[in-house]
Amino acid sequence: MKKFLLVFAYEYKRHVLRKRFIFAILSMPLMVGFVIGLSYLTVRLNENPSPIGYVDPYHIIDNPQQVPPSPTSTSPAVRVINYDTENAAKDALAAGDIQAYYVLSQNYMNSGEATMVSGPNAGNNASTDFGDFLRYNLVSGLPQVDATRLINGNNLIVRSLDGAREMNANNWISIVLPLLSGVLFFIAVNITGGYLLQAVVEEKENRTMEILVTSISPTQLMAGKITGDLMVGLTELVVWIMFAIVGLSIAPKFLPIDQTINIDPGYMVLLLVTFLPAFIAVAGFMGAIGSMVTEMREAQQLAGLFTLPLVVPYWFVTSIMFNPNGPVALGMSMFPFTAPIALPMRAIFTTLPFWQVAISISLLWALAIFSLWFAGRVFRLGMLQYGKRLSLRDAFNRG
Repeated sequence: MKKFLLVFAYEYKRHVLRKRFIFAILSMPLMVGFVIGLSYLTVRLNENPSPIGYVDPYHIIDNPQQVPPSPTSTSPAVRVINYDTENAAKDALAAGDIQAYYVLSQNYMNSGEATMVSGPNAGNNASTDFGDFLRYNLVSGLPQVDATRLINGNNLIVRSLDGAREMNANNWISIVLPLLSGVLFFIAVNITGGYLLQAVVEEKENRTMEILVTSISPTQLMAGKITGDLMVGLTELVVWIMFAIVGLSIAPKFLPIDQTINIDPGYMVLLLVTFLPAFIAVAGFMGAIGSMVTEMREAQQLAGLFTLPLVVPYWFVTSIMFNPNGPVALGMSMFPFTAPIALPMRAIFTTLPFWQVAISISLLWALAIFSLWFAGRVFRLGMLQYGKRLSLRDAFNRG
């Protein structure tokens, strides 16, 4: 046990203490933050805080009022000025007092027709802010409940037959979470598998393993390497999840997000019990591949056979979303190589029967145990075959 822990500690520290690992683990949140920040800056630069004018010759709006500031808005709404004639609005636009003006047509209430005249520096927020101004004033005389209902528009709710699952436009986090967690899992698996492949192939090429196995059993050595690299991947996932939680917590302060973000603890448990055996299984097969081949390039080509099936559920995301109990969704949630993504994705859109979850998790753990056994066997048979590739037939036939 002590030797196993030594290998585990060495394998873990040799990766997490390197500069490239720190860069890799921080690159994901930094890249996401950069993209979000750049998008936000681009939107703000295309906005114009100058007032907007409008001409209402048919008195469609009585006693116009400015839109009150919204607590979730990232920028205040621009001031809207009423002009008696279009010539007056045109003169104000030419003088630079306003960025654009609108002329409401006589049949506006039936057709919503309005003409916009803009200057060269009109912002992208002109039409949005003026539309908010019109909606606010057109419903100002109605009861508050009716006014809010008309301004917010439709809110279509899709509820499962048993009432246990509910989807609507406001709980977008429920849809994004399984997709985002699956992407992070796939990235972490590939990075971790790459570390393990590189370590095994390099040590096999320089014959370091022949020295190591004189003081430690092949099974302990491989188990320590797999567990150490597994913890490297879990470290990445934990750090990324922590960044995501912090980001989701502060996002409503800077972005127009009205939804209160609540994550079901039961769903997080499902992610954990699904991802963990899948992580172990992929790590075990990566170790077996590294023990079988003689070159890193060949190992990377074979590794795709175990990592590419993880993304297959994304190809059928529409089928899973609209028919989560269909044969496609059910089959992929039972197949161990697609279950890590398909099973949590199904759980968002339907209530999963306990027997389905139990079978899926059991198959994942069976695959994980088999991969560890297979990795140890392949490593034991191929560690002394310097420069020679071990075939699958040899791995299963030889003692």
